[in-house]
Formats: sequence, structure tokens, C-alpha cells
Amino acid sequence: MPNLDHYMGQYDHEHHNPINKAMHAIGIPIIFAGIILLVMTVWKWGLALFVGGWVLLFVGHRIEGNKPAFFQGPVYFLVGPLWVLKELKEAIFGRKRTASAPQ
Repeated sequence: MPNLDHYMGQYDHEHHNPINKAMHAIGIPIIFAGIILLVMTVWKWGLALFVGGWVLLFVGHRIEGNKPAFFQGPVYFLVGPLWVLKELKEAIFGRKRTASAPQ
């Protein structure tokens, strides 16, 4: 069974375009906010945010020229938010460097 690193690597592979990354960085939190508002029975705002967030994700993938990762499996509904958090962490603190082989 694949581990989280496998899924994150696959998600990275599907999200290279900076516009698509930005759309996900905005769209995924908006989707979560929409879900929270739907649960709190503020359904008009919740539904608007939920749908608007998904529109951003699909537009981002249209720009990138590929299909959303969740078409490969429902686990990507969980990987997406983790990936956004990873991208945010790397934007603030920098990417983790890997040791390269001596040449």
C-alpha cells in the first residue's frame, strides 16, 4: 500500500503550473470554509464558497492541462489539503534540501 510520500509526490507531479498552484492555495481553504459554514447552517454562504472553491480548482487544472488528482482515487481529497499546507510551509521556510551525490 502506498504511503503519504507516494501520494504527495504524485500530487506534486500533477501541480507544476504556478497559476494552478495558486488556484489550489485559494480554492482548497475556500472549500473547507464552505463546508464549515454548511455545517453551521449558513447554507447560502457555505454553498457559494464550496462551489466557488471547486470552480477555482477545475479552472487551475484546465490551465495546467490535466485532470484533478482525485479522479485517480478518493485519497486525494485528503492529500490536497496536506499538499497546500506543505506548499505554504515551503513558501515561508524554504524547501527542504536533499543531499546530492558527489560528482
